[in-house]
Amino acid sequence: MSLTLSHTTGPAEPPLRDLTLGELLAWAAETTPDRVALIEGRPDPAARRQWTYAELYRDALRTARALRAQFEPGERVAVWAPNLPEWVLLEFGCALAGVVLVTVNPAFRAHELEYVLKQSRAAGVFVIEAFRGNPMHATVQQVAPACPELRQVVRFDRWADFLAAGDAPGITLPAVKSTDPVMIQYTSGTTGFPKGALLHHRGLANNGAHTAHRMGIRDGAVWVTTMPLFHTGGCVCCVLGAVSVRATNVLVEAFEPGLVLELFDTYRGAAMVGVPTMLVAMMEHPAFATTDMSHVQGICSGGSLVPEALVRRFEQQLGAPFTIVFGQTECSPVATMTRPDDSVADKARTIGTPLPHVEVKIVDPATGATLPVGQVGEFCTRGYLVMHGYFENPEATAAAIDADGWLHTGDLCAMDARGYCTVQGRLKDMIIRGGENIYPKEIEELLFKHPMVGEVAVVGLPDDKWGEVVAAFVRPAPGQVVDKELLTAYLREQLSPHKTPKHWFVLDAFPLTGSGKIQKFKLRERWLAGEFTEA
Repeated sequence: MSLTLSHTTGPAEPPLRDLTLGELLAWAAETTPDRVALIEGRPDPAARRQWTYAELYRDALRTARALRAQFEPGERVAVWAPNLPEWVLLEFGCALAGVVLVTVNPAFRAHELEYVLKQSRAAGVFVIEAFRGNPMHATVQQVAPACPELRQVVRFDRWADFLAAGDAPGITLPAVKSTDPVMIQYTSGTTGFPKGALLHHRGLANNGAHTAHRMGIRDGAVWVTTMPLFHTGGCVCCVLGAVSVRATNVLVEAFEPGLVLELFDTYRGAAMVGVPTMLVAMMEHPAFATTDMSHVQGICSGGSLVPEALVRRFEQQLGAPFTIVFGQTECSPVATMTRPDDSVADKARTIGTPLPHVEVKIVDPATGATLPVGQVGEFCTRGYLVMHGYFENPEATAAAIDADGWLHTGDLCAMDARGYCTVQGRLKDMIIRGGENIYPKEIEELLFKHPMVGEVAVVGLPDDKWGEVVAAFVRPAPGQVVDKELLTAYLREQLSPHKTPKHWFVLDAFPLTGSGKIQKFKLRERWLAGEFTEA
C-alpha cells in the first residue's frame, strides 16, 4: 500500500463483535468458568481476594440487581474511588442493569466533583471514605445539597449492605443493546469546561479487544492493571481488554513500582498498559534485577511519545515488544496503534496505523479537505469507536462530530504513504503530564480570580520525567507581588495536585497576536531559550 492522500482504514480482522459489556463477561464466564478472572493486587498477599470468571459474572449480576433496586435504566451513577475490585463489579453491573456509569478522578476536589455530578445529573454516587489524604466521603456530603438529582450515596465499605438490596424477589434486568450508552467519561475542550463523552457498549467492548489483540496478548494471559480505572486506559484497555482474551487481571489499587514488580513475579505477569513514567520507575527500582519478567508478552504505553532510546531500553530490559496507543476518550479511546513488530523508529516517532475497522484521515482545519500525505492537519477518525456525543451538550457534539460521522480530535498530525501517523502538535492547548490531560483554561480561570493576578497564561513545558509539566506565566495585578507559595496553596484547595503548576514565572507583559491574544508558543520558545527565571 502506498497512499497519496492522508486517508486510510484499519484491517478487517479481527471482526467486530456486536455485544454488550455484560455479554462480553458472560462469554468469558461460560467458556472459562474456573479460570481466575480478577485478583486484588494489595501489598499483603494474604489479603488479596480473587474471583474466577464464573464468580465475577455471578457477582456482577448481583451488583446489577442491586442497582436496579434503586436506579432506572438510563440513569447515571457515579463512581469515585481508586482501583478496587468493586469498581470492576460496578462497571459490569451498570452495563447489565442498563445504568450509565460516570467515572470520577479520585484526585478531584469539591468543585470538580460537584460539576461532574450536576452536569451528568447523577442519581447516585459510589464513594470510598478517603484516598491519599482526599476526604472523599466527606466531600460528597459537602456537595450533595448542590446536586438536586443525587438521591443515593453508597459507601464502598458498606458494599455488602448495598448488594443485599438486590436480593429481593422480583427484580429483573432490562434488555440492553450494544448501541446503548454505558459510560460517561469527562474530558475538556477549548472552553476549558469538562464535557461528558457518552460512550456505548459496542465501542468500548471492541476497542478493548482490538487493543489487546494488537499488543499480541494471548488467551488466558495474566494482565497487571496499573492504569487508573476512572480513565479509559484502565476501565477499557485493561479491564475490557483483559476479559476479551479471558485473562487474569491483577488489579493494582495505586501504582507503586516495587508492588507491581512483585505482582509480575508472583503471578507471571504477561501484559501491562502504563505511561512511560511508570515503566521507568519499575526499571529503576532495586527489585527489577531480581524480578522474573520472562512471561511478559507485551507492554503498551500512551499519553506521550517515547524517545527512541527509551523504546530500546523498554524492549531490551522488559524482554517483550512495546507498543504505543493514540486516541482520546471520545473514541473509546484508541484510534491508532503501533504493532509489536514495528521498527524502534516507528514506535518512537509515530503513533502507528488505525485499529481494525477504524478509519483515519488528516484534513485541513480550515477547509476540511483531506490533505496529501506528509502534510500536517487535523486528525479525524470514524467508525464503531466514536462516542454518541457529549452528554446533554449538542453544540459541543456538533463541533466535534461532523455530518459524515467524523470525530475531529483537535490534534495536529501527518500521515505517511504507509498510513503511519505522527503527532505534530495540538489545535487545543492541552497539556499531557504523565498521560493525564490537563486543560490550561481551567487553571487560568481560577488564577484570574485571585487578587494577586492581573493576567496569566498556563503552558505545558517539556519535562524528562513527565513528558510535559504545568507552568504559569503571571503578570501581577497593580500593586501586587506574586507569591507562588500562596498561589500554589490557593490552587491546591480547588484542583487536583497534578494540575498545580510546577514552574512559576513573573512577566511585565505578554507576547500578543495582532488581535490581543497571548502567544503561548512564544512563551515556550523563550523559556527554551533560557530567557525566564523562576519566581
